Amino acid sequence: MTEKPTVTVLGTGIMGAAMARNLARAGHPVTAWNRSRAKAEPLAADGIRIADTPEDAVRDADTVLTMLYDGPAALDVMRRAAPGLRSGAAWVQSATAGVDAIGALADFARAHGLVFFDAPVLGTREPAEAGRLLVLAAGPSGVRDAVTPVFDAIGSRTVWTGEDGAAGSATRLKLVANSWLIAATNALGEVLALAGALDVDPDRFFDAISGGPLDMGYLHAKAKLIRDGALSPPQFAVDTAAKDARLIVEAGTRHGIRLDVAEAGAGRLERASAQGHGDQDMAASYYASFDKEPSR
Repeated sequence: MTEKPTVTVLGTGIMGAAMARNLARAGHPVTAWNRSRAKAEPLAADGIRIADTPEDAVRDADTVLTMLYDGPAALDVMRRAAPGLRSGAAWVQSATAGVDAIGALADFARAHGLVFFDAPVLGTREPAEAGRLLVLAAGPSGVRDAVTPVFDAIGSRTVWTGEDGAAGSATRLKLVANSWLIAATNALGEVLALAGALDVDPDRFFDAISGGPLDMGYLHAKAKLIRDGALSPPQFAVDTAAKDARLIVEAGTRHGIRLDVAEAGAGRLERASAQGHGDQDMAASYYASFDKEPSR
């Protein structure tokens, strides 16, 4: 028996790698797997075991944390992991999976005797690396103690949204939060593009709103990335934001509402990706304002 639960992290991109490191630093025995093993290999320096297959990665794990691209990707990898899963283990599903995917994920968990936690996170690269994510979680209160040390290692706070992970209450809250994040980022890109077109110094805009209700630290941070040309490595990539924006639009459609800003935002991010900015920070949606990329 180990003092802290053993954790397997499936998916070691920007967020998953940071989460795995923080789990290891907190004293958890950690195993990691990624589709591209080369992306996972640097984690070995942190004492993390790198597995060749999902099945090998999850064997004997108390908690399996998935941080993959979307719901279908998480389900595919968990199916590959199935022979190694331990009945009674907790499955912490932390990717932005979308409302429609949660049912299939919960069904898989039920069929394999897993305790399912719908647990997406709010935050980007820096808070992930600092272990300061906000964990949005839903799952049975009677077994939350099993995953609380995991959430404490990766986040600064956990907001519990419900008893049943299958209901997707945490995922629904994550989509609402991301709708604001994506809208704000796209709006900032347009503000900077319009300022340039109208020959307005952006600093005049930031000075005008400074300290008032329109001011927002997030806008200053993203504006600096754009103005400094510091969009790589990304905090939250354009392609990932575009995927999330589409999930938001789909959720709205499913529930009979029109999300015009989200729809336009998804298109803007997809245009920035087509221009070659897909793996840059989502602030690169700024470039979608131009047919020809502007010089800085």
